[in-house]
Amino acid sequence: MARSIKVLILQFASIGEVVLTTPVVRCLKKQLPKAEVHFCTKPAYQPIITFNPYIAKTHYLDGSVYALIQQLRPEKFDYVIDLQNTFTTALIKLALGTKSYSVPKQSVRQWLYIRWQVNALPDQHIVDRYMAAVQPLGVENDGRGLDYFIPYKDEVETDWLPATHQHDFVAYAIGGQSLTRRLPVQRMIELCRKINYPIVLLGDKADRKAGEEIVRAIGERQIFNGCGHFNLNQSASLLRRARVVFSHDTGLMHVAAAFRKKIYSIWGSTTPQFGFYPYKTPYVRIETAGLNCRPCSASGPENCPMKHFKCMNNLPFDFEVKELRQQKKNFE
Repeated sequence: MARSIKVLILQFASIGEVVLTTPVVRCLKKQLPKAEVHFCTKPAYQPIITFNPYIAKTHYLDGSVYALIQQLRPEKFDYVIDLQNTFTTALIKLALGTKSYSVPKQSVRQWLYIRWQVNALPDQHIVDRYMAAVQPLGVENDGRGLDYFIPYKDEVETDWLPATHQHDFVAYAIGGQSLTRRLPVQRMIELCRKINYPIVLLGDKADRKAGEEIVRAIGERQIFNGCGHFNLNQSASLLRRARVVFSHDTGLMHVAAAFRKKIYSIWGSTTPQFGFYPYKTPYVRIETAGLNCRPCSASGPENCPMKHFKCMNNLPFDFEVKELRQQKKNFE
């Protein structure tokens, strides 16, 4: 009988990147049944991993890396799987002194792509790069996509929504890590008018003001501003119920992919070529092609370096949402 092994996964980057690690977690546990999988991240991402049945124990970086290391050392891990590969994760690996496998850095290739538009990045989704880190353990990608587990207490009840949105709606995740990864509000309004269907806006409290502007411009019959009303798991519950999902390049896009939703993904300063496009789910890319200033960074700057913001201001809305064709007639 094979002895049990204890594996620690490190990922602190963002909501989306934590969701994107879930195939690694699942494949480790299912293909190595004796594995005890631990996950280490930031406290803000606790809702994503707390209810994952493949994770035995969670650890959180809450300020001090030294304090975290002191917490991790007694666990005596057999392996560390570093899915971020930063200075912080390097410190943790060094301090634990155990065998580790890491996702390869793409810093030079990213620089070439951003600075000179020379795309030498691997034609590979980030999930597949993550999976390569556990191949030495004999773990392979099972092809089942992403996971997201919602506790019963966070399932959104039908009557939490207005009557106009209780039975059928489109979800639009209007947030984004930076301004250049989000449409300007006037363009969000234009997009919502193009969709012309009951829409639930999703985002955090910082997105609520933009949501209110959209409601004022279009009206409550079509728009329900859920920004700041729902926690992360409740937002996930609404994404699961949505007919289709519109999303900027943000964490909720990956949550929607975990539910295999059709996603209309909106790209500004970043591009899908970095490997963070919707995984194992149908999607449509909405982006401004032919701009020699795009991408301007791997994560998107707060403001357009060229001052014109053409990647979002000139974004064409020339797509058709075929999933809504018949239902739109009823809505109108």
